[in-house]
Parts: sequence; structure tokens; C-alpha cells
Amino acid sequence: MHLTLNVGNENNTMHSTLTLAFKYFNYYLKASNGKGHGIHSPFVYQWVREVLNGPSSPPNVKEVEALRQHLRNDTSSIEVLDLGAGSRQSNFKTRRVDVIAKSALKPSKIAALLYRMVGYHKPHSILEMGTSFGITSCYLAAGHSQGKLVTMEGAPVIAQIAQDNFKLLDYKNIEIRQGDFAQLLPAFLNEIESVGLVYIDGNHQYLPTLKYFHALLEKVNEQSVLIIDDIYWSSEMEQAWSEIKNHPKVTLTIDLFFIGIVFFRNENKQKEHFVIRY
Repeated sequence: MHLTLNVGNENNTMHSTLTLAFKYFNYYLKASNGKGHGIHSPFVYQWVREVLNGPSSPPNVKEVEALRQHLRNDTSSIEVLDLGAGSRQSNFKTRRVDVIAKSALKPSKIAALLYRMVGYHKPHSILEMGTSFGITSCYLAAGHSQGKLVTMEGAPVIAQIAQDNFKLLDYKNIEIRQGDFAQLLPAFLNEIESVGLVYIDGNHQYLPTLKYFHALLEKVNEQSVLIIDDIYWSSEMEQAWSEIKNHPKVTLTIDLFFIGIVFFRNENKQKEHFVIRY
């Protein structure tokens, strides 16, 4: 779905549904309580209480979710340029909108969490790498109403559908950039002084994920937040997540299975890695 670095890695096989279910079961067993009980880090405890378990959703959540349902019911076909890690459903260029929507759109539970993260951390800039049809973009942008969300999408026809959706829902603070992340990301980084919040959901391959991470590292500070999507999607993504966690600049991570969250807080003198139920 997303046009990113074409590294030609044929070994990046996505986990089967059964394997993912087994991994989720193991995650659930070892994860800390999702309400914050037993978490000794004051920052993480507060984050769990106010962000993970926060009640808030965007003010126009009904309209956004109605659009999601419309996309899930749209059986029309489109031509999709895909140089990323592919789809669990299809690798063909001609794909149905409903199939893409059902496989690629993040569930409302995760999208609402991203909205709350924006509201809590108040980043000066937000970058989304992987627009898809723009549902998650709307959640992110709603939390950053006084600023601008830059979202990147590789597939031209999907980018156009997303742009139409932003107009339909009257989101004026979203700028979509269509093209290869290998060119778009350096250009974006040249425009900003430091990284605010970045949601990486555009490629599920080891090498591109780490290249994006290392590029972003050049401009992170202690307020920066990186969100890595689908950290258990494949063995490659698990390896990438492991290397990201162990990077010297990373001081704190939160593993929610569906996403991994990376912090660079100076007050964390020793690395802390949390696995929390969500």
C-alpha cells in the first residue's frame, strides 16, 4: 500500500494469523496491568492512567468512524502502487477499497490512543508515515488542531482518496505529501528544528524501518516521541523493534503489541522497557 524504500527483501514474510495470535497470547501473559498497577515509573504510571486509559476521542469521531465504515463497504477497485512490505490480503496492483480498508486501517481503539497521545505530549510537529485512506490522520490532526499534521503516502490513488476524505471532513490542518519516503523524509527533516511526534506506519521491513529511525534520530530531543506500528508483524519487524529499543539514545519504550512507543527522556538514567496490556 505504501511506496517506500524498495530494498527487494524477499525474506520479510509476515507472520500468519495463527502465529500472531500465539504471540499476542504470550504478550498478554507477560504484560503489566493496563490500569497502571505495579508500574513503578512515575512517568509511565501517569501516562498509563491519563493516556492509555483516557476517555477522550476527537469531537467529530462519529463522522470519522462513519467514513471508516463507508470505506469498509466500498467494493470498487483501484490501481495501487505498492513497493512496501505488501499486504496480508493481496499483492496485486488492482485491489478493492474494502479489502484495503479492512486490512490497513488501524482500529478506532488505537486511533483514539494516538489522538490522546497528541493531546498529552503536545508535540510542536506531527509526522505520519503512511496515510492510507486518512482515518488515523484525522485522529492525529484533531489532537493537534492548532498546528499542522504532515502525512506521507506512497500510492498516488490512495493519497488522492485520503485528500478527498480530508476535504469531506473539513480537516484544514493536514498536508499530504505523496511519494517515496526515502525522498520525502529527508526533505521534511530539513524543514524542522527537532522531531515532535512521528507515527511510522509506512513500511514493514527491517532495513527501511531502521533507516527511518536513524534519520529521525538526527533531530530528536527529550520531548520527541516515535511510534512504530506493527512491531510483531514479522520476524524482521521484531528484529527492528529490538534494535530500536537497544539504541543508546533510547531511554524508555512501551510495548502495546500493536504499536511500540519510543522516548528519549533525559531523566531516565537507565533504560526502561515496559510491556503493557491494551
